[in-house]
Amino acid sequence: MGSVLFFSFMGSLIMCMALIPTLSASAGRLQFIDVPRERHAHREPIAKVGGIAFAIATFAAVLVWAPKDQLIVSSLLGGAVILLFGIWDDRVGLSYRMKFAGQILAAGIVVVFAGIRISSVPFLEDVLIPAWISVPLTLIVIVGVTNAVNLSDGLDGLAGGLSLISFAGIAYLAFQANETLLVLLTVSVLGGLLGFLRFNTHPAKIFMGDAGSQFLGHYLAVAAILLTDATRTAYSPLLALLLLGIPLLDTVGVMIHRSVQGRSPFVGDRSHVHYRLLASGLSHGQAVTLIYVVHALMVGCAYVLRWQSDGVLAAVYLVFAAGLFSLFVCMPQTNAPVEANPPSVTERQGQHRSRQWAIGEVSLTILYLAIPMYLIGSIVVPREIPADAGFVAGGLMIAVFASFFLPSAAPWAVRAALYIGSTSLMYYSDVFPREVMVKVLTPVNVGVATLAVLVVLAIRLVGEERFQTTPLDYLIILFAGVLPFLPGMTVGDVPMGLLTAKLIVLFFAFELLLNVRSSAVTRLGVVSLVMLAGVMLRAWWP
Repeated sequence: MGSVLFFSFMGSLIMCMALIPTLSASAGRLQFIDVPRERHAHREPIAKVGGIAFAIATFAAVLVWAPKDQLIVSSLLGGAVILLFGIWDDRVGLSYRMKFAGQILAAGIVVVFAGIRISSVPFLEDVLIPAWISVPLTLIVIVGVTNAVNLSDGLDGLAGGLSLISFAGIAYLAFQANETLLVLLTVSVLGGLLGFLRFNTHPAKIFMGDAGSQFLGHYLAVAAILLTDATRTAYSPLLALLLLGIPLLDTVGVMIHRSVQGRSPFVGDRSHVHYRLLASGLSHGQAVTLIYVVHALMVGCAYVLRWQSDGVLAAVYLVFAAGLFSLFVCMPQTNAPVEANPPSVTERQGQHRSRQWAIGEVSLTILYLAIPMYLIGSIVVPREIPADAGFVAGGLMIAVFASFFLPSAAPWAVRAALYIGSTSLMYYSDVFPREVMVKVLTPVNVGVATLAVLVVLAIRLVGEERFQTTPLDYLIILFAGVLPFLPGMTVGDVPMGLLTAKLIVLFFAFELLLNVRSSAVTRLGVVSLVMLAGVMLRAWWP
């Protein structure tokens, strides 16, 4: 099961990153362009096809690696319906009645055909809700969460990052509860979502559109209901409130605020928390990062308190709710448009000190030499490499060779080769380790730890004008630091948390070099060819 989860995640991620440039090139012709309006934070038209990309990537990963039982098929059908209505909305702009019709239809499919129901209520854990109550209640919850995530899509990377944190929390709790189908569904969404966020962090190059935000909200609601279903797991239904976190609280707070002011709760304005943070003087990145942190705390509390009583869960949730609702009273609201590129609160004054610059350059140079040595040295680490991996490596080699004659395609081909090739080597090193490398502190892991230090030094000291960090980067670094220490993150003999952390370090190193060094595309292209050739030789002639 571990290999299925791993490859569904990586397959979804890579497919999403491959689809986005293709869909973006056709966005204008197909009229999937987000034109700036009064409440928007961007100033230039931007393609809104990211949601289509990560939804297709999710569907493909689930279809390839998941069993085709009724739950899987019905959940895919419901997701397809909400995606199609979202695409229709992005294309022509639907009325709210038609949007609700699509959301209700998608929710009805998973309720009727997949049997997804809210079966219990807090404080009455031994009482199962009858169908005539649970069915409409489940429909209301799914539609409500769908709209909550849709409304949170107000800043670059915000809705996607919050959904990423929630899905990660649900996936881990489902993994601990041995709900393998739910883990597979959420991991497939996580892969595509992570691939999309690379293009969506501020300043965004792509938007998810209503198709993406409604798709995420629908699946997030379905996943939270499945996780807390009393017939499946022992988790309290209140756990779902913490996992849904900021989007749900923000939506409720906005609707209450509008109603108190005598306005319709369904008419859009700039009263959401993210707009209030911008109005208070925070930059775009600072506002998104702060919301990420609070949301991550809520999801973290869901894990820490997963076996606590409903009373404890309710009390903790009310503390978060009171803190967020207080923002609607204490923080300003503005109807002025948000600057597309607001000036940084801490403007860089002067040049970096020469010593800092020198350390950053030395770190980059060492990294520039260490990455090729590490990747090529990793070829001999696995005891064996399956023959299928050789065919994949051969296909990637052809793509890299061809990209050398198409300069515009070279960075993407080299990235694909590095990402897929290094992922295969790291995975097979853990699945088929040599006897001398079975301990945690293997030479490979020590090498990754060294690379991590070099990456941090280089990012910190080379200057943001050469490599700009984003809230997504901080979020990924958090995951890399936490994953190796989460209990139960071992599938068979493979430490999945440690494996994921190693890949995060490598991917950061690739992106840093490709963005900072002009010669990196050619140099790393050659390195990828050597690495892939080694994988082919190990796979076909062990």
